[in-house]
Amino acid sequence: MRALARKGRSAMVRLYRGYNRRKARNAPPPSADRVRILLLHANGMGGTIRTVFNLASYLARDRDVEIVSILREAEEPFFPIDPRVTFRFLDDRIDPSPDPLRAMLSKMPSRLIPKEETAYHRFNLWTDLKLARYIRSLDGGVLMATRPGLNLVMAQLAPPGVITVGQEHVALRTQAEPMQELIKWRYRRMDALVTLTKADLRDYRETLPKKPKRLVRIPNAVPPMTGDVARLDAKVAIAVGRMTRIKGFHRLITAWEQVAQVHPDWQLRIFGAGPQEDNLRTQIAEAGLEGKVILPGPTSDVGAELEQASIYVLSSRHEGFPMTILEAMAKGLSIVSFNSPHGPKEMITDEVDGLLVKPRTNANLAAAVIRVIEDGELRRRLAAGALETARTYDLDAVGARWDALLDELVARRNGTWVRPQPADSPQAADSSTGSAMTSTSAPLR
Repeated sequence: MRALARKGRSAMVRLYRGYNRRKARNAPPPSADRVRILLLHANGMGGTIRTVFNLASYLARDRDVEIVSILREAEEPFFPIDPRVTFRFLDDRIDPSPDPLRAMLSKMPSRLIPKEETAYHRFNLWTDLKLARYIRSLDGGVLMATRPGLNLVMAQLAPPGVITVGQEHVALRTQAEPMQELIKWRYRRMDALVTLTKADLRDYRETLPKKPKRLVRIPNAVPPMTGDVARLDAKVAIAVGRMTRIKGFHRLITAWEQVAQVHPDWQLRIFGAGPQEDNLRTQIAEAGLEGKVILPGPTSDVGAELEQASIYVLSSRHEGFPMTILEAMAKGLSIVSFNSPHGPKEMITDEVDGLLVKPRTNANLAAAVIRVIEDGELRRRLAAGALETARTYDLDAVGARWDALLDELVARRNGTWVRPQPADSPQAADSSTGSAMTSTSAPLR
């Protein structure tokens, strides 16, 4: 029986490869004019969704851009999006059809998504079917995926005429070991893998036995926000994020007990929602911090809330590339953050545009916040430095790096790509205009 099963699998593999060869022969010329972005839940709220919307809006200036959401669990997007960006939902859970096949497959666990993927419970056999059908229906253009599970499926199923780009919004080292093993062997099939941080880029370079054609870091850009910069006269500190253990809001509330003892007139506002919300409310009540720490819920206008604060605090156990830090910098807040190597450490220069604190040390976090409260000159200096740093993450600057990467991937596919010459080479010295590809490695902090 085992021998028969092996022969069956081998036959299926041969059929699949033959089908791919036929699709490759009939595929249109390589192009980045059409971009499709796979996202778990486009109408939800979270940092990845916000950054994907930001990138999609930029790319839609010159391209046909569609966000392909695996799920639809809310009527409308939580975040604003450029009207030129279109949406497609593979599994509409607001208005499910009475299809008996769907009803049956929705009760069965996913076979495409690894069990170690943090969002595994959101997938099922029906989403597998819809996702596989969609990916296999493509004949060209660019397909991007935005989380490890979707990257793995894309690398496995994308037709040969499709340019594949994986985005990583979380650090490689935070992935479970089985996920890392799959990443090692499947990510090489992608045309490009884009990380957000230098530390994560280094980890992938060291970990992947064989690499995608392009392995590059492109950070997120500052999204558009309403209002002006903060005046720094409000006795308010702010934190924003999904209320999960990884965000460390329980540590921030514990630290605020010390802050409130010294500065009872200051208030901490934590915006967001999530599974830890009830626990956090209980913690606030038990600590006697009602009115001093408030949980207003989620907000779709982060800029307005940041403008009404003076300090931004990040208490996460670890982060990929926290957009909230960029947003706080762009609003000119003083920032206090735990020193996570895969995000805050690269974004913040200690004592220049923020304060970095040893991770998971509540007392040190409280001391840093108190220092910023009591030292007005320091508060203004850090805020000014943050504004300068935020300018290096301007959407046009970051977007140009995406343009250059996509142009390079198309050129690699059609055989016209020429490796850029080193800056000190004679060929480069003779050229009055640098290669567009070099912009993918332009210095950004």
